[in-house]
Amino acid sequence: MDNFILFLKLGLGHVLDWQAYDHILFLLVLTVIYSFNEAKKVVWLITFFTLGHTLTLALAAYKILSVDIGVVEFLIPVTILITALTNIVTVKKQAKKSTNINLFFAFSFGLIHGLGFSNYFRMIVEETEAKLVPLLSFALGIEIAQLVIVISILTIGYLAAKVLKISKRDWVLVLSAIVIGIVIPMLAERKFW
Repeated sequence: MDNFILFLKLGLGHVLDWQAYDHILFLLVLTVIYSFNEAKKVVWLITFFTLGHTLTLALAAYKILSVDIGVVEFLIPVTILITALTNIVTVKKQAKKSTNINLFFAFSFGLIHGLGFSNYFRMIVEETEAKLVPLLSFALGIEIAQLVIVISILTIGYLAAKVLKISKRDWVLVLSAIVIGIVIPMLAERKFW
């Protein structure tokens, strides 16, 4: 049980750590297009992200996969940039925007984000024979932390619409543009060549 709690807390901290804000930025641009009445879609999105993230951690924990962290650290802001640009390009089609493309983004970009933590995760579970419990409790911690962040994003979006009378279109455009402005310097700092 101690291992379960330890890795649950590690998963929570992995997402809620303000120094690792790239995860929060990705969740922001992934879910800013949604509102509370689409909560089921949002839960599916973050679950798909967690599944992708967990898959790469499992592959690393069982020594099936090893990656160059420099490449991954560059790819993480690329995933954020692609998602933010997709929001901007498709903002007019928002009502018809396919959740399937976001599910694809969530899962495949979850794979990439998981790679960013994979080497460290492999190190901390290396001596553990039963890697499944740490893996699943870490994934649960990630999922809970993501729910906290997404509820915050949806709440702020709701308040922006109801109190400040900001249109959904403008909200998506402004937040996506702000995130792009944050991510471009990250790309420059993390280039691996």
